[in-house]
Amino acid sequence: MDIRIKEFAVDMNVENKGIELEVRSPDGSDQVGDCIVTKTQLTWCEGSIRRNKGTKIKWKDLATILSSEEAKKAALKAARSTS
Repeated sequence: MDIRIKEFAVDMNVENKGIELEVRSPDGSDQVGDCIVTKTQLTWCEGSIRRNKGTKIKWKDLATILSSEEAKKAALKAARSTS
């Protein structure tokens, strides 16, 4: 994947508004989506979906899912079955 920072502030702390990462196909031709990183959560916006309509996950929930290989596999299986 080709990942680009759309907006980058001088302050390295993530502020309330967060930072937005643009995710593109490996050759850079297609936009896969945007990942917005804030103090409280990650938001995934597939394609050109706006931030407020994206899929959100709190940091604590993400940590819970990723701290267990079984939980990660179950979450991925569930997500893939709905796409």
